Amino acid sequence: MNELLTVENVSKTFGSVRAVNEISMEVAKGEFLAIQGQSGSGKTTLLSLLSGLERADCGTISLDGKDITGMNEDELALFRRENVGIVFQFFNLIPTLNAVENIGLPLFPTKVRKKEVLDKAKEVAERLSLGHRLDHYPNELSGGEQQRVAIARALINEPKIIFADEPTGNLDTETGGKIIELLKSLNQEGGLTVVMVTHDEAIAQASNRRIQLKDGGILNE
Repeated sequence: MNELLTVENVSKTFGSVRAVNEISMEVAKGEFLAIQGQSGSGKTTLLSLLSGLERADCGTISLDGKDITGMNEDELALFRRENVGIVFQFFNLIPTLNAVENIGLPLFPTKVRKKEVLDKAKEVAERLSLGHRLDHYPNELSGGEQQRVAIARALINEPKIIFADEPTGNLDTETGGKIIELLKSLNQEGGLTVVMVTHDEAIAQASNRRIQLKDGGILNE
């Protein structure tokens, strides 16, 4: 197994609640992993730990051979920008930016010139069939279009891995199915590693491996 992500004995507690309890797991390069579980099972917290948005209380998380649990905030922010793409359930688009500006947002803090950022954002948008919506603002886009913009934003830094937190949870069934097909295509045709959280069994079937969480721990694989 050619591991991209290695997790060893990771735990996270909020107050008196152990949200993630001594989890160990591995994700291979090019894998599409679905993390399933009921509300409160710890799946979103686990995804936040894996992506570096939250810090573990104990244990280690290594991504592409680098231990992210030992990084300070600046190092972690830079590492995420260069290696990780994150897709959220509620899109998290900036309402005052149009589609192409939202897509290019992760590159604006870099030394890349604005024109080059926007050119690259347009290129990614075309790949996701958004070329005709570049000048539109989030409130002018459908839910599916907003989620595709969010996925394009996650792809613009050419990440090694995409973390998707309930990416269809705010969409109707048909539109959600199209988003999953898009993620599946990026995985199968582009070789992109995808780790997705979902409570939906039908959505999880798009993955090639699944794990179940219960009470913060892995129930089975």
